[in-house]
Amino acid sequence: MAQERKKLFIKTYGCQMNVYDSERMRDVLAPLGYEPSDRPDDADLVILNTCHIREKAAEKVYSELGRLRPHKDEKASTGAPMTIAVAGCVAQAEGEEIMRRAPVVDLVVGPQTYHKLPELIAQTHRARGERMETEFEPVAKFDALGGERHVEGYSAFLTVQEGCDKFCTFCVVPYTRGAEWSRPVDQIVHEARQLAAKGVREITLLGQNVNAYHGEPPAGAEADGAWGLGQLLRHLALIGGLDRIRYTTSHPNDMDDALIAAHAELDCLMPYLHLPVQSGSDRILKAMNRRHSFADYARIIEKIRAARPDIAISGDFIVGFPGETDGDFEATLQGVREINYASAFSFKYSRRPGTPGAALPGQVADEVASERLQRLQALLETQQKDFNTAQIGRRLPVLFEREGRDPGQLHGRSPYLQAVHCDAPSGLIGKIAEVEIVGATRNSLAGQLSAEADAA
Repeated sequence: MAQERKKLFIKTYGCQMNVYDSERMRDVLAPLGYEPSDRPDDADLVILNTCHIREKAAEKVYSELGRLRPHKDEKASTGAPMTIAVAGCVAQAEGEEIMRRAPVVDLVVGPQTYHKLPELIAQTHRARGERMETEFEPVAKFDALGGERHVEGYSAFLTVQEGCDKFCTFCVVPYTRGAEWSRPVDQIVHEARQLAAKGVREITLLGQNVNAYHGEPPAGAEADGAWGLGQLLRHLALIGGLDRIRYTTSHPNDMDDALIAAHAELDCLMPYLHLPVQSGSDRILKAMNRRHSFADYARIIEKIRAARPDIAISGDFIVGFPGETDGDFEATLQGVREINYASAFSFKYSRRPGTPGAALPGQVADEVASERLQRLQALLETQQKDFNTAQIGRRLPVLFEREGRDPGQLHGRSPYLQAVHCDAPSGLIGKIAEVEIVGATRNSLAGQLSAEADAA
């Protein structure tokens, strides 16, 4: 008898880790007959995969649940029940409150336990058993995710590390994702080979602190002790078909010499590094519990650039952290000028419930933080546009991923993660071709196929 087909809608909030988690949720639910849908109203199962990083994250979830309730009631009236699950970091942090406040929710699943979704859904359908599962079990989770991955396209995320032991005072990750934990090398290599066999040309290794990776070495390895990220990268570089490797997000304190050397030695390791600093003020960095000074950060960048002179540096910044003065903010602006970023993400500080920062004195007025953010973003945008403009006249290898907006146009990514638009035949989708850059904006590059690529 053919298996009944059901529709699955997943709404993903926040970070790249959540994108990876949503992909794996689809994988574990596929054997139950669930097929992806792009509409929540006719779905049999709706999952909100939440992120707790931004302020009012939980309120956004409740608003979405309010919009889903009429769809659920309508389906129930036709005898076709809709199951609603809340997953991710908001589920981990506020699971009991969600169950109390939102009866429309059938189950709550933390980020370390979504491999239990088939079991939990079955229990829910039987109207008994657990409705909430938020215990940290990273080993059990990844052991349960050994099946085939469903992938679309030629780039894919691959989680290698989860959790955080840094306890920055603004961050909820240690409380929602747990302590740092690294997957074994063999498990990662197996998944990477699966991706390559499915045509993936580029992988991005993910972790809350990905460069804190310390995983169990592969079977038969001569060296004792855990492998660091540099060793893992060298191992993955041997996999045929994987032409590009990236990793994100890193902490300056875990940027060791072996990892920096990998940037000089591995052609497949892309010359792009996202290394957040958050502030240019040592006083604010201390209040954030970052455990490094800005000078420490600048020395690390100098070592990285010495190893890979063409590397592009990306960063994160928070303005308006409690106690931030005009002088502290000016130190951040000066730090940005010193490093000269190719791209960056910047935000106003938002109070995250349960974090030490939320209780700190000297909360900065919103209008002050907003004005500072505008000034910082103007500087960062200028640097990003200057970096992109500097690519004009260069020939860059571009991985073409899909058709562009205009007829005959393809969309791809440069080694520096820039979007590149170029007139090219559709047969180049999924391939890397050399492109001469002829134009640039702050957000993308325009190119022309080189004569060699066009001939090929």
